[in-house]
Amino acid sequence: MLLKIKRRAGLFLALSLFLGTFWTQSFPVQATLEELEEEAEARKALPIQSNEIDNWPTGPQVRAQAAILMDANTGVILYSKNIHERLYPASTTKIMTCLLAMENGNLDDMVKFSHEAVFSVPSDGSNMGMDEGESLSLEECLYGIMVASANETANAVGEYVSGSIEDFVTLMNDRAEEIGCTDTHFTNPNGLHNSEHYTSVYDLALISSLFFKNEMLCKISNTASYHFEATATQPDDFIKSNKHRLVNGEISYDGILGGKTGYTDDSRQTLVTCAEQNGMRLVCIVFKEESPDQFTDTVELFDYGFHNFQVLNISENEKKYNIESTGFLQIGNDIFGRSKPILSIDTDSYVIIPNTVSFQDLDSDIDYSISNENRVAGIAYSYHDIYVGNAYLNLITDNASTYEFDTNMTSTDVSVEKTTAESEPEAEQDTIFINIKKVLLGILIFAAIAIAIFMVHAIIANGRTARRRKNRIKRKQTRRSYGHSDFNDFDF
Repeated sequence: MLLKIKRRAGLFLALSLFLGTFWTQSFPVQATLEELEEEAEARKALPIQSNEIDNWPTGPQVRAQAAILMDANTGVILYSKNIHERLYPASTTKIMTCLLAMENGNLDDMVKFSHEAVFSVPSDGSNMGMDEGESLSLEECLYGIMVASANETANAVGEYVSGSIEDFVTLMNDRAEEIGCTDTHFTNPNGLHNSEHYTSVYDLALISSLFFKNEMLCKISNTASYHFEATATQPDDFIKSNKHRLVNGEISYDGILGGKTGYTDDSRQTLVTCAEQNGMRLVCIVFKEESPDQFTDTVELFDYGFHNFQVLNISENEKKYNIESTGFLQIGNDIFGRSKPILSIDTDSYVIIPNTVSFQDLDSDIDYSISNENRVAGIAYSYHDIYVGNAYLNLITDNASTYEFDTNMTSTDVSVEKTTAESEPEAEQDTIFINIKKVLLGILIFAAIAIAIFMVHAIIANGRTARRRKNRIKRKQTRRSYGHSDFNDFDF
């Protein structure tokens, strides 16, 4: 009897071990709240690369695995933490999906939902309940993707743009490479987890910068809720709400332009947000966080950027590159006063630097290899080897009235003198540039001097003639007086 009990106990123990092993292998055990908190605190202690720059504002210790704060217009990075680490983006992938749809589609086109678009994604994931055979306009689809984070809608848009999801994924990766992404590989349009579907916060910031330069995409991604009305191709009437707390108003922040949330068990919380203040349009991206840290850390990063950095116009502050004294040909409608220099720094370019830094503290490098007919060179600015902005030297053209002395002149015929002590002398150019205004002014001055000399000479000559005439008259008068004298030489 005792032996049977021991045997049964052994079998029960073996069965328990087997089931336990099978269960843990088939169904991964979710981390507890305490474990997630410990992981978040460990991530908070990770080094912040931007804090290692001399005289750079100290950024906040966020609990994200990776984070970036980038100016969307210049690409200047204000805050960096593990910005090139490859991580899972989750639904922030849809930033790229919508960008490609806007670049390659028409908002009024109808997008039909195929069987694969609807049924290739989990039914319990983010969706908007679309059925096979239904259709929405591309514009409504973009609202469905950005507001409702609908996975089946992202698939349908991919098929609309490229014909199939596979071809659209190829387009996503090709476009990412064109943008300059080096740590990105997409496998689907929606961001559902795949070990080969990854990007970095830096790469996604490059993609997002293009996204937020589009006014329509900003409007769509900054929508708190959207009402989908029933139509002949879609019979349901419903409203979808945005879960991005800085977009839906749960967290108030000035200047929000839009954003996108993301979450999977493997990626944890991911968030993309764009805000504009003080002349800066900043993109903030955080990867691998726990809720609600992705929102509070984003607010802290925006405050850090807007409060510690300034925007300086380059053309108003640049002194090292002397444009006016080069003596180049000038153009315009009037050579006597309304002409313009042939070269100028574009007036829209700017640098973003810490409030404690001046423009004179920056280093600059000029590049003449610019392949643009109106751009002669580019100037890149840095602070302690950190890029802070750039500008272009533009060749000014005036179609109304130009003075062309060398129709074959190329960008290599002109140069800009860098007046720093370290600069090396430029090689002499064979091309001669004539300043019409200066030439005419020289001619006028020369003529005035010549006239003055002539007048002085004439005055002196007239004076001498007058004296000679006066002397002749005097001599004549003297001879006449001798002719009427009372004495005659021969009387003696």
